Amino acid sequence: MNLHILVLIPVLTALATLFFKELKQVRMIAFLGSALQLLLSFALLAAFYAERAAGNVAPMLFYSSFQWFPSLGIAYTTGIDGIAMAMILLSAFVVLAGVLVSWKMEKLSREFFFLLMLLSAGAYGFFISLDLFVMFFFLEIAVIPKFLLIGVWGSGRKEYSAMKLALMLMGGSALVFLGLMGIYFNSADIHGQHTFNILELSVRHLPLSTQMLFFPFAFIGFGIFGALFPFHTWVPDGHSSAPTAASMFLAGISMKLGGYGCLRVATYLMPEAAHAYSPYIILLSAIAIIYGAFATMMQTDLKYINAYSSVSHCGFVLLGIGMMNETAITGAVMQMISHGLMTALFFAAIGMIYERTHTRLLAQLGGLLKVMPFISSIFVIAGLCSLGLPGFSGFVAEMTVFMGSWQHVETGYRIATILSCASIVVTAVYILRAAGKSIMGPIVDDHHLQLSDATWNEKLAAVVLLIGIVTIGIAPFWLSDLIGPGVHGLMANIGRTILS
Repeated sequence: MNLHILVLIPVLTALATLFFKELKQVRMIAFLGSALQLLLSFALLAAFYAERAAGNVAPMLFYSSFQWFPSLGIAYTTGIDGIAMAMILLSAFVVLAGVLVSWKMEKLSREFFFLLMLLSAGAYGFFISLDLFVMFFFLEIAVIPKFLLIGVWGSGRKEYSAMKLALMLMGGSALVFLGLMGIYFNSADIHGQHTFNILELSVRHLPLSTQMLFFPFAFIGFGIFGALFPFHTWVPDGHSSAPTAASMFLAGISMKLGGYGCLRVATYLMPEAAHAYSPYIILLSAIAIIYGAFATMMQTDLKYINAYSSVSHCGFVLLGIGMMNETAITGAVMQMISHGLMTALFFAAIGMIYERTHTRLLAQLGGLLKVMPFISSIFVIAGLCSLGLPGFSGFVAEMTVFMGSWQHVETGYRIATILSCASIVVTAVYILRAAGKSIMGPIVDDHHLQLSDATWNEKLAAVVLLIGIVTIGIAPFWLSDLIGPGVHGLMANIGRTILS
């Protein structure tokens, strides 16, 4: 199957929106384009399973490579394993849901949907890229649209939030670029040829000194995108000011680019340095998990609650990667998928509430279950998934991270694992508190009695995300089996390099 279609469809959809002015036409084009992306991702999944069933054990399926800048060793090289396949599915779900919740976006609708489609193209391109330069190219595509989406369509201190997000992510990109250049210029083979190809780099042993020098650049750079403590401060401001769909994209897709890059690039290509820096990664991850949870308890704005909660939940991703064993890394990938779906649903519900009540403050909400039963229900479901209730994806992902983390017998690793587990209690406190104050109890504002429940497009968006959450929660083995060979391949290279 040709992977380039994954990038081509959102690009063509984005361009098509520019030829129409009416909201009805623009949103229908965006809807059809995003629905086609989801159908294509399922077709790709079926083709992926068919290749594996036929005995194709190649590390990357649907591999293709076209020379872009031959003199610099840059090629448009693409291919996917189970990890990338899972991330593509996540992106397709969130993109469709994001378009549906933006159904009534009247302000510059053409430009708004154009930027959403451009973001999705960047995400697909990033996940299918096997060339570091091309991967960096697609990573950069996503930065400027985020700035514009928040700065133009946002609320509150949108200019400040947009500028802060753009500057911090551009700083992260600069660190990533330095890390990639370090890898490239130290990748020469016996003929003196350098390469950006990830598969070729994985079999070329980078000198330990090179790994120790450039690993922090790559890991911290990607980590900024994934809310690595203490570089997470763009997350609360960015999410709180972004329009609903942009918040869904930021938390559901864009933050996963960081975790994926930390795993696919930094850890996979520089395993000895990753092993050496592992205690520091785990320390920062544990701090993010605990700090994010307690910071969330102090918030009174629904978007800030979900934003700080994302800092905590993304800490589990980096914790699993830092543990550097197969179970923990499997949990980290599952957590990326779970958090992407769950936080997108949470932001969708918050956006629906804000659109009707024009407030996100807990003190001004209450009793919404009486007037908005569907929206209130998905708000509670997203919260239950966040706190790790069995039957939802959050429980499966976090338990897998904990089980992998507990395999380390060293005292420091065990302490980090115990503290991270304890954060679940804090999560339960702020989720139940938020649900209790906003959804339950008496109606605080009599004007809320006249509010309407979710429309058909909002219900469809919620159902799309709920399907993913519940499917993983009830039958998680299809996801672990999908990503398992990819994680095994990563661990094989890591183990081979460290033990050699």
